[in-house]
Amino acid sequence: MSTPIYELAMGSDFRRLQPELQDYFSLVPGSGVFGIGEGVFDVVGCRQRWLRPLLALTSGEQAFFPEYGENVPFRIENHAHLDPFGRSSLTARREIFFASGTRLFHDTTSAVTSSAAASTDTASGAPSTRLVDYVGRFRRLATDLELGVTPEGRLRGVSRASRLFLGPLRLPLPAALDARAYAEQWWDADAGEHRIQVKVIQPQIGLVLVYAGRFTYRLAPYVPVGPYFPAGAASLASLPRYAEPERWERRL
Repeated sequence: MSTPIYELAMGSDFRRLQPELQDYFSLVPGSGVFGIGEGVFDVVGCRQRWLRPLLALTSGEQAFFPEYGENVPFRIENHAHLDPFGRSSLTARREIFFASGTRLFHDTTSAVTSSAAASTDTASGAPSTRLVDYVGRFRRLATDLELGVTPEGRLRGVSRASRLFLGPLRLPLPAALDARAYAEQWWDADAGEHRIQVKVIQPQIGLVLVYAGRFTYRLAPYVPVGPYFPAGAASLASLPRYAEPERWERRL
């Protein structure tokens, strides 16, 4: 797989992104490198005090967390790999360093391509691709990502159609209960760093989670030996063990 999953999903719009964003989203499985971002969130977490005890109940999922802070350091790693089902994927592993302790927040975005018999890109005739984001330590929550580009070349994304996987059950969330994430990422040329802002909004509750900040980004080579990769595997297309979830989810 030599085409980044965001380019697969966005088609020609991918080339409208700022060059620095194109670089950020250009990791592919087997490239031999992963991305490391380090920076500071100006704000991060849940602003509504009454909601924090509820989020604390779900903190073990490593998808939501009850803390709120300002000027909080963080680190993100991006790993391009094939998931156990052969789908080209990008796993993001975030460490958020609150004063009270470190929170992990991670997800895997997988490219889902239609079969030849399904809908295709009418301009090129190529199979269409959508991105499905599996969130948290157990990947029990999945959403579809809708992507767009602003006139300035910023990336905008909205998560839609959330569903829960509880054992054999697949439970689509009705619109009244679903929470959507609205994200925007761009390159700040004056500061020489990446910027990101994300708001998770639930119709009945309002703002559930927010994070906004800045970070630098670099690529680092994998060292495919020792305890980090499965022995004898095609290591450079695999996900390092420390970044793996507790379980994978194949269902859409």
